[in-house]
Amino acid sequence: MRIVDFHNHYYPPAYLDALRNGPSAVEVSVDADGNPLIYYPGDYNICVPGHRDIDYREQVLKDYGVDTQTITLTTPGTHVESPETALRFAALVNDAFADVVASKHGRFTALATLPLNVPDASVKELERACRELHMAGAMLFSNVNGVGLDDQRFWPLYEAANDLGAVLYIHPTHPVGVEAMTDYWLMPLVGFLCDTTLAAAKIVFSGVAERFPRIRWALCHMGGAIPYLAERLDRGFEAFSECRANIPKPPTEYLKKFYYDTVNFDRKAVELAIAFAGADHILAGSDYPHQIGSIPKMLETVRGLPVADADRAGIFGGNAITLLGL
Repeated sequence: MRIVDFHNHYYPPAYLDALRNGPSAVEVSVDADGNPLIYYPGDYNICVPGHRDIDYREQVLKDYGVDTQTITLTTPGTHVESPETALRFAALVNDAFADVVASKHGRFTALATLPLNVPDASVKELERACRELHMAGAMLFSNVNGVGLDDQRFWPLYEAANDLGAVLYIHPTHPVGVEAMTDYWLMPLVGFLCDTTLAAAKIVFSGVAERFPRIRWALCHMGGAIPYLAERLDRGFEAFSECRANIPKPPTEYLKKFYYDTVNFDRKAVELAIAFAGADHILAGSDYPHQIGSIPKMLETVRGLPVADADRAGIFGGNAITLLGL
């Protein structure tokens, strides 16, 4: 049974060097153990060796029996930079990802990062990543400096993704109103999930998923609250004309086609997502190596699911292999 960890994050050393050397909108310092600290509103990331040392990370995967990881960048993303810097950083990250994939011979695959604050450049970078670097798609953040993913400035990107049949993986970033979430780590604990839920709902209600049907959408953290709230979205479709203005079908008709990773280590929550979208739309994920992530919990959760062996094999890796064309 091949195990593919679909949700995890990697900071290429060249990107960390670029942040340090500037210019950059991101503040970087170093902790007592020599780990870079990346600060942004409401949160910060401690770049432990697993974030930045690919050989160290490869050994961790071997130790846990994980065959492949789909690496992505993580917060704060390149879109917080000036347009010129965002373009440079995105290309740098994607080239570094491609080098890792090529040098590690199947241990890693990658989804591109995009300079989302420059939509026209994002189109070109997605096309380069898919056609030249052989990636299956890209990770999007749930909002772009406060602008929702349903905004029509991003529709040329979706048109390109639709033509490519690309995977677009939505990952949360700090939500509007982050100032209310700066204590108790509420931004990553609550705000992230809310922002992913909001982004998915907007993608559907705006007509993006209807208009661009060849895009293969995936959602981090089990879609936030989507499997739990989907019935309420359908009630909105029935009750409010605004919710029917851009789509001919109830929201769940679209959302059940999305993919959901297992970065919610409550087995009952995963069972709810399976009941909603089907076992063939669930992807094992660990959120490694963030403080809140865990490869052991990913493995334990999926192994404990009351599903058929074929479904378990799909969740562990078969679904990702099909989705990414591995």
